[in-house]
Amino acid sequence: MLLQVHNLTRAFRGLMAVKDVSFHVAEKEIVAVIGPNGAGKTTCFNLIAGALRPTSGSVVLDGDTITGFPPEQIAMRGLVRTFQLVRPMVGMTVLENVMIGAFARISNVHEAAVVAEGAIARIGLENKADALAGSLTLPDRKMLELARAIATRPRLLLLDEVMAGLRPSESARIVEVVRELRATGMTVLLIEHVMRVVMALADRVIVLHHGEKLAEGTPEEISGNPKVIESYLGKKVRLA
Repeated sequence: MLLQVHNLTRAFRGLMAVKDVSFHVAEKEIVAVIGPNGAGKTTCFNLIAGALRPTSGSVVLDGDTITGFPPEQIAMRGLVRTFQLVRPMVGMTVLENVMIGAFARISNVHEAAVVAEGAIARIGLENKADALAGSLTLPDRKMLELARAIATRPRLLLLDEVMAGLRPSESARIVEVVRELRATGMTVLLIEHVMRVVMALADRVIVLHHGEKLAEGTPEEISGNPKVIESYLGKKVRLA
């Protein structure tokens, strides 16, 4: 398994944000993490990516324990994340923003620009490479955030609500990009509230509730799980 999460737990002054969460992600798999607000999804991502230290439990990436490693070391091992609130360098161009990601592994400016141009092409922003990031619409800023992550050349990409605030047509564009990334060998773990996207994209779905894992299974299994319907979905989800 590329990623193994064992009994991950994080408490904040007695409040259990994540409790004994365990799951795995296989290479080239797309796994979605869903659940209501406050379920512990982003905290779980922060623990995996190194932004927070777990109270207990472990994170194993490609056989190596990375529990408590700082984010930059984890990124160099191939695990990179995006953020729900995108904050590009607004006074820099799209290309320059994506080059920041490339510089994680490349010191040569020309080589970094080539890698950044390739990442921009993969997400369809070639015609805006020279535009200032501050001039971009929200959908394009989301794509820029994704391109910057791709430019680090990750093996495992964590996407935190990349579809939030987007129209269905804009979400569909990102879905196609994620599918193409998987086709080139990338593994994806994503947090998402747009169930239509989750059901169409994910190989497996993990449901968190009150910081604990409530259920895990295929989209079909999750959409019909009585516990998940009661605590989160509210009704059986029709698969697109």
